Amino acid sequence: MKALAVFPGPREVRVIQREPPPLVAPDDVLLRMLDVGICGTDKEICSFEYGTPPAGEDRLIIGHEAVARVVETGPAVEHLSEGDLVVPTVRRPCPGPRCLACRAGHQDYCYTGNFTERGIKEEHGYMAEYVVDRERYMVPVPAALDEVAVLTEPLTIAEKALMQVFWLMQHRPPWLSPGTPAAERGRGLSALVLGAGPVGLLGAMALVMAGFRTYVYSRELPPSPRTDLVTDIGATYVSSQETTFPDLAKDMGNIDLIYEAVGQSHFALEAVRVLGQNGIFILTGVPGLQAFTQSDPARLMRDMVLKNQVVLGTVNAGADAFAAALRDLENFADRWPQSTAALIAGRYPLEQAHDLIFGRTTGIKSVISFRK
Repeated sequence: MKALAVFPGPREVRVIQREPPPLVAPDDVLLRMLDVGICGTDKEICSFEYGTPPAGEDRLIIGHEAVARVVETGPAVEHLSEGDLVVPTVRRPCPGPRCLACRAGHQDYCYTGNFTERGIKEEHGYMAEYVVDRERYMVPVPAALDEVAVLTEPLTIAEKALMQVFWLMQHRPPWLSPGTPAAERGRGLSALVLGAGPVGLLGAMALVMAGFRTYVYSRELPPSPRTDLVTDIGATYVSSQETTFPDLAKDMGNIDLIYEAVGQSHFALEAVRVLGQNGIFILTGVPGLQAFTQSDPARLMRDMVLKNQVVLGTVNAGADAFAAALRDLENFADRWPQSTAALIAGRYPLEQAHDLIFGRTTGIKSVISFRK
């Protein structure tokens, strides 16, 4: 079978041939990969900023945004059958017996840092024709989502963040009652999304669905497919080339939530200055090496204390966020069918992965397809 691998030693990225993996554990499932998304993490791994091969190997097969079909199951598999459509999760628990998070199935909150991640850290990823994984890490996908289920993993970032935001809201000032329906939890609140990439746009869609008055702030000037999508979902697009953060804050009023999806530290620091009273700032980007940024930490600390603000970092996601993402994808497809489909710029063969990773791409989400 074919796969795309990075070789950290010689700093190479290339398509390789290898034998399909066998079933080993009784609860293993053999997956025929259908679609694998390319994201910023893949590009950083292929630029050798990070990414760790499995122990004893010189290569790492990348890819962690995936949808697949089950083609074979082990004798202990209980809930999956041949032909089922699934999305595999990414992070695997650490072995530490005292890691309460991992032992409870919430490895996205791992205390030790000794977790592994498919396609990122010490385990091969999904950019291959066939993959073997454990049943417990598979999330069943409704057949109707076949064409867009590859968006599940990037959407989990927003889903996990919103789960924490709504928990915080219900345990801070009484803005919401515990029984508030999901579609009304953000009613009357404003949200600012930083960035119009896949994570930002999916986050904006989730925020609109939750009732937030949503703005998306990015560099791109309208019109474009990204800005058109923002308008179609009922959000407001604002270009940083035309409007400053202070002017944006005047237009929005009190900014209750900022969802950062760009991974640029200076941009985030500018944005946090306009976070409103009782505001929550969600960080999802992982900045690489960037130029030194001047800031006023005393002002940031003073505002956070006097305005009751929260800064929340969120990484990866557990099975609950994957399930929530699939539910929202169904809602997106019903409410905005054209915009949901437009998130996927195109499907390409594995041989074009190198050019898509290192070249300048058009559209929103490029997908490597193993469909035949």
